[in-house]
Parts: sequence; structure tokens; C-alpha cells
Amino acid sequence: MLLAKLPHLAQWSARRREHAAYYSRALADVSQVRVPVVDRANEHIFHQYTVRAERRDALQAHLKAQGIGSAVYYPVPLHLQPCFAHLGYTAGRLPVAEQASHEVLSLPVYPELTPAQLDHVVSAIRGFYA
Repeated sequence: MLLAKLPHLAQWSARRREHAAYYSRALADVSQVRVPVVDRANEHIFHQYTVRAERRDALQAHLKAQGIGSAVYYPVPLHLQPCFAHLGYTAGRLPVAEQASHEVLSLPVYPELTPAQLDHVVSAIRGFYA
């Protein structure tokens, strides 16, 4: 199965980058949303397009009500996960990581997204913060 998909990988990755660039441009002036930054010397695959959003949980509920899927892939920072408890970190020790864990939200970025679907996502986000 993977061999059948491999010839499409470059095209799919290019589409993801196009979608990510669209989101980044379209959301650049929404102060409550911080889009990912990509160093110009690198090329991102955008398996996920994860923003940092104020009132993340309310935004996610709003997107869901609009029929838009989203995900929180990292709700607990590494230092607070049980498997790292032996390191002795407690809540408050890494405040930036903890804040990020309450703000991250991944938007749809799969290659088959249409321009209308991308516009719908952006419009829903803009509407939420209006």
C-alpha cells in the first residue's frame, strides 16, 4: 500500500504547503491567532497546520459547529506527562510550554482541500474573533 502512495507524496506535500501558505496569509491580521513560522532555509511538510489561538477550546467548538474538523494533538506538555514524572518537573516550571498546550489547535490541511473549504475555515475563524 505504501509503495502505491509513494509516487504521490511530493504532490501531496506541495498541496499541504500551498494550503498552509494560504492559511498563513489569510490569518496574518487576526491578532488572536499565531500561525506557524517556517525558516526560509527549510521546507515544511505540514503534516499538521497548528496555530496558537486565544480561547482555543471555544474556537474549536465554534469550528465544530460550522462542520470544520480540528484537533488538539498536544494537550499536555511533555514535562507534565506521567512517563516523565521521574524528572521531577511540576506545573509552573515550564510556563511557555504549559501556555502553548492550552493554545495549540491543528486546522485541516490535507491535500484534497478545495479553495472553498479553505475559505470556509478562514471565514469561521475570522467570524469567531470578530
